[in-house]
Amino acid sequence: MTLGGMFDVAIVGGGVVGCAVTRRFVLEGAKVVLLEKGADILSGASKGNSAILHTGFDAPPDSLELACMQAGYAEYMEIRERLRLPVLETGAIVAAWTEEELAKLPGIVAQAHGNGAADVRLLTRAEVLAREPELSGRVLGGALVPREHVIDPWSAPLAYVLQALANGGEVRRHTEVLGGRFADGAWRLETSGGPVEAAYVINCAGLYGDVVDERLTGATAFSIKPRKGQFVVFDKAAAKLLRTILLPVPTERTKGIVVTPTAFGNLLVGPTAEEQESRERAAVDEPTLRMLADKAAELVPALAGMPVTAVYAGIRPATERKEYRVRVEAERHYIVLGGIRSTGLTAALGLAQQAWRLYARPHAAPAAPLWPQAPRLAEHGPRDWQSPGYGEIVCHCEMVTKREIEAALDGPLPAQDYGGLKRRTRAGMGRCQGFYCNARLAEITLGRFADPLAVGAEHA
Repeated sequence: MTLGGMFDVAIVGGGVVGCAVTRRFVLEGAKVVLLEKGADILSGASKGNSAILHTGFDAPPDSLELACMQAGYAEYMEIRERLRLPVLETGAIVAAWTEEELAKLPGIVAQAHGNGAADVRLLTRAEVLAREPELSGRVLGGALVPREHVIDPWSAPLAYVLQALANGGEVRRHTEVLGGRFADGAWRLETSGGPVEAAYVINCAGLYGDVVDERLTGATAFSIKPRKGQFVVFDKAAAKLLRTILLPVPTERTKGIVVTPTAFGNLLVGPTAEEQESRERAAVDEPTLRMLADKAAELVPALAGMPVTAVYAGIRPATERKEYRVRVEAERHYIVLGGIRSTGLTAALGLAQQAWRLYARPHAAPAAPLWPQAPRLAEHGPRDWQSPGYGEIVCHCEMVTKREIEAALDGPLPAQDYGGLKRRTRAGMGRCQGFYCNARLAEITLGRFADPLAVGAEHA
């Protein structure tokens, strides 16, 4: 028996792209189910990134990546207040530290202007240091990118899914797509949670995009080449040392190591770009972490000796080619959004628009869609602990209230594991890394991280 009846669209993968696509299709009137094999959304590549909202100033000209980044940026800024999505307006500086890098800056500015970022401009050494006086005096110059900003990387995709749920979408976690067959104009998917039928399938499976491609079509047009990036998060005391995203002059292979403020009041350095075979093992190692901390201190000398709050690694779904791997098989009712690497957080809403154009089927959109709001996690905005009736402070490092914990456990898409709870609340993510609050969190969550479940229709 097929669970939930026939869907118009089944979306595979609950990363940021899958969440954005689910939202777009629900808002266009389609009956949608999002299938995620993990215990929660963002359990794969999307949970670890640098949280930068990119303008696309350095993206390949005339590329799909650039178009999706620009569209995604514009839509994010358009909807952010209605979904209560934060933006920390930082701007960015592409800093030159050698004569060779300095010579590349005019070309970077020219490319930015060609990509539509007409406000990008050169800075002299004096102008860079006037803006960021804690930078090393070795800096030779820079290019200012005024509209590169920092966002909350977890609340945005959560808000996309919450809006999809509020308007009739469905989400099934613990649901791995094992295979599928297209016949008579519809797909019958075999999943770990039972069969699912849908007229159309959209593959947003990230690190497993090629695997899902092969399971559904018998072949794949791309191969995921996992690329790990390690990060170091400095203590909140470091935030006063840098207010602008500090970007390196990029290379052909990578955008390089970034030093950036975060929406949560810390300073972040990373990522590395390490090729590996494993799609799951996001391990960190001390020599690399020390290299990152030393690199940050080389650029911002006052970071030398600054306490480190956290370290982590993310894995990006790179492929054998640099560009996005997007294709549509209209006759088989199938779309692939693959190879979405470090720009996916920005491009997700634009990719969702692109998927809708490729889908090209009419539906009756809801006349007055509901707009639920994301949790208030950004440090520069109001927090829950500042409003009366919060109950208690559960995590003192990040000032997380019991009311926030309960909301994350009882909402329309309740957290199903500790990672999901952390991403919804910041609990356990501060200076002590849960040393003082984990016992209390264990008490509150006892019996709440439950069995596999499907949520959606009952919350519409």
